[in-house]
Amino acid sequence: MHETIPAFYFDGKSSRRFPVSLTVQDRVAVISGEVQRACPLAELRVSERLRHAQRTVTFPDGAYLEILDPVAFDRLLATTGHEDSFVVRMQQSWRGALAAFALTAAVLFLGYLYALPAAAGFAARALPEQAERMIGGETLAFLDRRLLEPSAMPPARRDALAARFKAMVTPRPGAPGYEIVFRKSRIGPNAFALPSGQIVLTDEIVDLLNDDDAVMAVLAHELGHLHERHLMQRMIQGTMIGAAATVLFGDVSSVVASIPTIMLDLKYSRDAEREADDYAVAMLKANGIGPAALIRSFEALEKETGDRSPYLSSHPPAAERIERIRSAR
Repeated sequence: MHETIPAFYFDGKSSRRFPVSLTVQDRVAVISGEVQRACPLAELRVSERLRHAQRTVTFPDGAYLEILDPVAFDRLLATTGHEDSFVVRMQQSWRGALAAFALTAAVLFLGYLYALPAAAGFAARALPEQAERMIGGETLAFLDRRLLEPSAMPPARRDALAARFKAMVTPRPGAPGYEIVFRKSRIGPNAFALPSGQIVLTDEIVDLLNDDDAVMAVLAHELGHLHERHLMQRMIQGTMIGAAATVLFGDVSSVVASIPTIMLDLKYSRDAEREADDYAVAMLKANGIGPAALIRSFEALEKETGDRSPYLSSHPPAAERIERIRSAR
């Protein structure tokens, strides 16, 4: 005997429903009741099983059945050899759902670790110079309002430091244009590069180091970040993550408005720091100074301010970097 399944039939053109019965005969679905029609099973589309929704059977012309007895319908499907897709079966299994979650997490983690930096690096290299100047200018203006003040260092002293660094040979050709910007800081000794080419050097870090070779080492390190476009890459990574979040949560304007604060909180990756350290060491050697000057700058900053140093707080541990530089000498 053929099992009969109660259902409602919808013609796909109106909201009117028709009480019908569904049976299967010789691989053909037969509808009887207020509507009479038949259709080969191969032409029908069966919806996946959901806990809180009725299953449907859709016809090629858009009409569909709404199944009223899901248990009997499952038995009928079994007799026809119908099998849910692999994805549906995974969704119905807690083991499958857990495996899918773990796979998704792994893909996201690997994407964050490898694909995102690669994409950000490509975008940073392709970004127009005008955009970098705009971002750097807005960031410096933001910092001048919040954290920085005009330098109190005598102009002759500033000129001497800038002239000495300008006379130094870079370790490889293609160094970007830069400008050393002197500022007094409200948060202590610091130095950082902006994507527009400004290297901000604070009075406090010059006074703390009290060593022009060490100051040159700090500037060389920051020029390394500029040459490798590390800051732009990190900023793009941060905004790409923010943009992805806005796709889920909305408010795109918050990404644009937060660029200056994102740049304040950026921490370079260990690879970026190694590259900038290597760049500084090569530059110091090329100019007869030697890597000891870079080591002295780290030691002075760590000794004076420890973990509170705003310069070291945005970089990996100083001890690790010092040991690496010493072992490579």
